[in-house]
Amino acid sequence: MELTIPVNNRDHNRGKENAPVTLVEYGDFECPDCKYAYPIIKELQKLEGNKLRFVFRNFPLSQIHRYAFGAACAAEAAGRQGKFWEMHDLIFENQSFLEETDLLDHAKDLSMDIQLFTKDMKSKEISEEVKEDFMGGIRSGVNGTPTFFINGNKYNGLCELNFLREEIEMAARLVKKGGFTNGSV
Repeated sequence: MELTIPVNNRDHNRGKENAPVTLVEYGDFECPDCKYAYPIIKELQKLEGNKLRFVFRNFPLSQIHRYAFGAACAAEAAGRQGKFWEMHDLIFENQSFLEETDLLDHAKDLSMDIQLFTKDMKSKEISEEVKEDFMGGIRSGVNGTPTFFINGNKYNGLCELNFLREEIEMAARLVKKGGFTNGSV
């Protein structure tokens, strides 16, 4: 399967836009497997440096994770104040604390405008953005979290550092040879 919505300017990303490899994760902030993947992705970013751009898209499995949708909205609201990644990290590092009061505490810890954060977190616009991410994931064949795409192609291997790193290195070599792009618009 391929990523149906190319990486674009609405996405939250870490790394250089022109990095040869783009890793997209469809994730759920309450998912234990996503929490497991979180330090692996952080390490991968350190090891691969300028070769890798990482994109996170919301895929809250609300049927089984009660707080996932609210956490996704909180991360997006933090993004409105330029703190998406800080909130992303805080949520995964404190995954047992995802109730609304916990998310507000996270926003306070990040010195955010709490009134604006609360308004944004509950806004229809942010709710729609989270739903758009989810539907884009569905169209791309995502059926669980985390699901990764490397340069637009679904990664079906294990969520382990060595396996992911090997795939990223291979994708970088293909780009260098002129075989593929990094999956951006």
